[in-house]
Amino acid sequence: MTLPDDPKRWRVALVGYGEVGRILAEDLRAQDVLVSACDLKVGAGDTALVRHAADFRVPLFVDHATAIEGADLIISAVTASQTVVAAQSCTYDIAAGAYFLDFNSASPNAKKEAARMIGDAGGRYVEGAVMTSVPPHRSKVPLLLGGPHADALAPALSALGFAPRVGAAEFGVVSATKMCRSVMIKGLEAMVIESFVAARAYGVEDEVIASLQETFPGVDWQKQGSYFFQRVIEHGQRRAEEMREAAQTVRDAGLLPWSAEGSAERDAWMAACADAGFFGRRGERDFARSADWRIEADRILKALWNKDAS
Repeated sequence: MTLPDDPKRWRVALVGYGEVGRILAEDLRAQDVLVSACDLKVGAGDTALVRHAADFRVPLFVDHATAIEGADLIISAVTASQTVVAAQSCTYDIAAGAYFLDFNSASPNAKKEAARMIGDAGGRYVEGAVMTSVPPHRSKVPLLLGGPHADALAPALSALGFAPRVGAAEFGVVSATKMCRSVMIKGLEAMVIESFVAARAYGVEDEVIASLQETFPGVDWQKQGSYFFQRVIEHGQRRAEEMREAAQTVRDAGLLPWSAEGSAERDAWMAACADAGFFGRRGERDFARSADWRIEADRILKALWNKDAS
């Protein structure tokens, strides 16, 4: 296939219409880029996704085939565990020469397997590593690109409003960078939640935060703690999957991933707490309005203590 010279005339297909997919759709549609999308949750009756897609004039489908038909650029933005599955689902219908940008937080070996599948199907796979949280930066989030087609795609992504930087021509390198960073960043989230909830239980949270502030004066631990709680409550399951991929990355390097696996367990536990209604009924959680992490810690402790009492 011959791609239009102007990337804004490309047809972009989003595989996955979660938080990241919707943000990308909004930013692309603001430039009048033609966007289609698919998400399995549509078939499960997720009306919020359907409403959002309608608001931004994004045709939304359950199946990959219809969504990616004729697409010049496919962006995969699914949960980490679905990285290879999503790539495989696109192999039957991807147009020859179309780009496949893998936005997912997966291990280097998972990215290499996805690259092999897309390459065998005639597509041009580009490994992507999103290097910080997407919502504050939106499509301009720092994005490392990897693989032999990264250099060719980077200028087009820049024209579409992304902030790409080519990291390596070899598959797996930029994802290793992302995963090793996640061991630290997502690990810090898990440690803060564990430390702060326990400190709240003992009534020593003010002393703990004061000590942290003295040791790390550049961090507003009250504000950072609240942000960590909010993000993990909202996206605990997604983070757990990412940390399992990070653990696999560490394991493939020859180390036992004690920290990464522990972080994955804490994230999954927080997701289970949210699903159990610790933070309000599902779909009505008010964590985003909690300016103080103590509110969430108290909800957790109340639920745990009530369970013990029963």
